[in-house]
Amino acid sequence: MEISKCCLLLLVSSSLYYIVCSSTVSHDGRALVIDGQRRVIFSGSIHYPRSTPEMWPDLIRKSKEGGLDAIETYVFWYGHEPRRREVVYNFEGNYDLIRFLKEVQNAGLYAILRIGPYVCAEWNYGGLPVWLYNIPGMQTRTDNQPWKDEMQNFTTLIVDKVKEERLLATQGGPIILFQIENEYGNGDIEIHYGEAGHRYINWCANMAESLVSDVPWIMCQQSDAPQPMINTCNGFSGCDAFTPNNGNSPKIWTENWTGWPKNWGYPDPHRPVEEVAFQVARFFQSNGTVQNYYMYHGGTNFGRTSGGPYIVTSYDYDAPLDEYGNIRQPKWGHLKELHASVKLMEKALTYGEVDEDHLGNGLTITKFSGEGIVPGCFLSNQNSTVDATISLQGTKYFLPAWSVSILPDCKKEVYNTAKVKTQTSIMVKKKDDAGDQSKDLRWSWKPERLHDSAKGFGSSFTVNKLLEQKTATVDASDYLWYTTNVEVSKKESITLSVNTTGHILYAFVNGRLVGSEYATGGTYNFTFERKVTFKPGKNQISLLSATVGLKNYGAFYDNVPVGIAGGPVKLIGKNNTILDLSKSNCKGEELMLLLHLSLKTTFQAPLGSEPVVVDLLGLGKGEAWVNGNSLGRFWPNFTANPDGCKKCDYRGNFRVDKCQTACGEASQRWYHVPRSFLKRGEPNTLTLFEEAGGDPNQVNFQTVTVGTACASAGEGDVLSLSCQGGRTISSVDFATFGEPDGTCGAYVSGVCGSDEAVAISKDACLGRESCSIKISDKIGTSCAKLTSPRNLVVQVTCS
Repeated sequence: MEISKCCLLLLVSSSLYYIVCSSTVSHDGRALVIDGQRRVIFSGSIHYPRSTPEMWPDLIRKSKEGGLDAIETYVFWYGHEPRRREVVYNFEGNYDLIRFLKEVQNAGLYAILRIGPYVCAEWNYGGLPVWLYNIPGMQTRTDNQPWKDEMQNFTTLIVDKVKEERLLATQGGPIILFQIENEYGNGDIEIHYGEAGHRYINWCANMAESLVSDVPWIMCQQSDAPQPMINTCNGFSGCDAFTPNNGNSPKIWTENWTGWPKNWGYPDPHRPVEEVAFQVARFFQSNGTVQNYYMYHGGTNFGRTSGGPYIVTSYDYDAPLDEYGNIRQPKWGHLKELHASVKLMEKALTYGEVDEDHLGNGLTITKFSGEGIVPGCFLSNQNSTVDATISLQGTKYFLPAWSVSILPDCKKEVYNTAKVKTQTSIMVKKKDDAGDQSKDLRWSWKPERLHDSAKGFGSSFTVNKLLEQKTATVDASDYLWYTTNVEVSKKESITLSVNTTGHILYAFVNGRLVGSEYATGGTYNFTFERKVTFKPGKNQISLLSATVGLKNYGAFYDNVPVGIAGGPVKLIGKNNTILDLSKSNCKGEELMLLLHLSLKTTFQAPLGSEPVVVDLLGLGKGEAWVNGNSLGRFWPNFTANPDGCKKCDYRGNFRVDKCQTACGEASQRWYHVPRSFLKRGEPNTLTLFEEAGGDPNQVNFQTVTVGTACASAGEGDVLSLSCQGGRTISSVDFATFGEPDGTCGAYVSGVCGSDEAVAISKDACLGRESCSIKISDKIGTSCAKLTSPRNLVVQVTCS
């Protein structure tokens, strides 16, 4: 059927016109169909609240340059409706969803809008507003009328807003897919809701389709998704074997996890680009046509938005664009080359007939071909330990273990997932060019209330039970005081015992801190016990409960209690006599009240345009602000487990603990300060709410940039190196023909011709922001003895 495309000519000014073209979007069992053409789509997740509006254009530009066709984002109900049914919802600042989508459109990319509105995303409370918890009769994510009323109200709000701004593809906008609900069909979720859960999924589909019917809807991880919903796949691997539940649904990978979120107390997880690329290539080899990287840029959990519990403030995710927006090499570049290679065979992938030849031992040849179509081939080696050579049409191709080669014409290999040719960049943090600010910062401190309001209760309240913390605070604060009094006839040593679902507890008796404890090892309930000397007469017991992000995943996760919910709180005296205080009159106060210090200082913004971080090593735990903008929670004295960091082997299916770094180091030391938070040429204010005590004398500001870059290329290829942020190549630190020992940043030797290689590299690269060297067969007489193909390996410093 011939599908038309309607274009509207709009007047922008007296002399400027532009054309807005509406598109048709549909699908069949092979692919998304846009304007009548089946398409291969590469997409990447960028969550608008995890960066700033000033960062969005650059992030989107780099995504497009990396070969993406679309940007995907969740919609964060938590931020848009912080209070129920406000007349004015929050679409300001980094919650300006419409502005974000228009930036995507301005870049010429598509958008995939995952409304949810439950999102998980390691976001506080799974992205749901916590006021839902206190609605009578509420049970989220099931066939429950109070929940469906609130969910439909918000979903309708978002759909109406994007329609009003004409952001659907059928209106000339970028949105080609919507998503309703999220990961509900995971094996540990829907089954717990029973038949009510199944009814709920059907209701979600009907509700979504009633709002928009001319742009497709997806449900990820939902094998029982009703038509016309498209069910999709998430995961590190396995999506090559995924089959949609309907023959008219294309094969879509909604979340290819490029890394993993980090928790307080754990090392940094990394996913090698060779493994990411292998899984992507296998997906397209297996008839996939839409693939999204989760995340392409992870960003920062500003404020108190990180969930978990115990998700750190950084949401870097080892993504192709790092937390600050820098290009992460070689991940960004190697995937860019993959995208370009797959796109060369888009017609064959979406219209060709598929012929597979399984050779045994994990070796497969897949050919896509048809009349009038240039054939395309994938050669895959799924053996994780043994390299192989495959013969195709009389030509032999070498396949490293756990790799895929792409031959867009079934003749010439243009890409192999294990053969990384793009540069490796080692990022460094540099002290501010204005000087060592850790010595210049002048600190002031004072007891100070940073927040004082308990929704529905006033600043304090008295009840005869231990309230659940979400009920009392509605998550307006991480903190809740529980205070009571007890009479003791004589001076006595008594054990104070507190059972808490915390996550952190500070205990005071008569105004003196008697102890503290925090949850560890992924278990967030514990019993705190301390011997305390009570004085004769009235004694005041004050317990401060602190949360570190609310749970964001699991069946009925929203009902998991936090705080000293029901206790018990007991006093255990001589002869094991017990006094249960759990039902005593308990005064509660929802305060961000200083335990030790509220610290303030002023500083000048670091020079230049490179991303800025503040080094908070030496501090305890709390929250930081720059000019009133929250950088998020800090906890640099919580060190990562010293075990688990070992040599990384990309081969074989990925596990979160497979390629870790930073064992035994601070869980998070550096905190992102977006440039838009800073004022140039005038004092900026850093405020630290220090919960647990610490030394601010080491605090300093730094910028993040490429320090070292390395690349390798063989005969017939081009070796390319590039700095970022306007920096230039200041020295060639190492160059050799042949394969050197060591890795980037630590090369130690080469086979031959180091002096000659250094001279060639210096001539091409010194003083330039980027350089390219064509590797010919005439690479120097001293290296003529090397076996072909010969490689040039170069390491440079950017400054």
